[in-house]
Amino acid sequence: MMDWTDRHCRFFHRLLTRRALLYTEMLTTGAVLHGDRARLLGFDPAEHPLALQLGGCEPRALAACARIGADLGFDEINLNVGCPSDRVQDGRFGACLMAEPALVGDCVAAMKAAVAVPVTVKCRIGIDEQDPEAALEAFARAIEAAGVDALIVHARKAWLKGLSPKENREVPPLDYGRVYRLKAAHPRLPLVLNGGIAGVEQALAHLRHVDGVMIGRAAYQEPWRLLAVDALVFGEAPAFASPKEAALALIPYIEREREQGTRLHAITRHMPGLFRAVPGARAFRRALAGAAATPQAGAEFLRRALSLVRDAGLDTRLQLAHIAA
Repeated sequence: MMDWTDRHCRFFHRLLTRRALLYTEMLTTGAVLHGDRARLLGFDPAEHPLALQLGGCEPRALAACARIGADLGFDEINLNVGCPSDRVQDGRFGACLMAEPALVGDCVAAMKAAVAVPVTVKCRIGIDEQDPEAALEAFARAIEAAGVDALIVHARKAWLKGLSPKENREVPPLDYGRVYRLKAAHPRLPLVLNGGIAGVEQALAHLRHVDGVMIGRAAYQEPWRLLAVDALVFGEAPAFASPKEAALALIPYIEREREQGTRLHAITRHMPGLFRAVPGARAFRRALAGAAATPQAGAEFLRRALSLVRDAGLDTRLQLAHIAA
């Protein structure tokens, strides 16, 4: 979710669900150790619970970054061993590390020794010509022995040669059964399923087999779906009764950020899918697009855009989505 789940996106998503664990973009150890930490690692206290996702392969550097993250108040430190991009491979981190489970185990052990907050790993079911049955089992054993607190598995292989990162999200077939079998073989290892999950209703079905579900692109592209998380997963009242109520609650944040010089588009660029399939959604998207060309636009811009779309409660919203699908 690089370039997507920045601090503005996460603040917006937190308005939609109080309980879901949110993740940062993946940050490399080099960026954390030598970059602008205030810009890269800054977050609003309202974003909790929040996990810091790291990319790297050197145990000492990862331990140092984990310590920085924990000291800043992140609730979890996650090591990404699932990203298949060429840039990540060139840095010897991401999915290519699935070929080195012992090294990942060393990284986990170093991070665990450095912090008291949970240390987790996100991976694929395998890479390239690996047999997912053997590869994922060896990988899980290595990090479980190192004391990992949870494993998040994107239920696809990653093909590091011949497929683009976009194709790696769509072409390799999903194999949820492989993740279910891993959980059955490692009952004490908290296991979270990721990949191709379009909504909270689908997540509930998977939760019969695993301990958690991670929803990435569906939550970003149709963020209204997050309104169902607290009610359907945690049995609590939703944060807001409708997507429009949640969007209006973002206005004080926008006003505060505008005073700091943040452009409106930096915040509203995460909102186009909020009203998919609702009457007025296209007009809302067009209005938001205008913010990109209007540097001085403020909260009133969002108010006008919201006036163009029909309000719909969560139950109605779910029905509209089924019709559109």
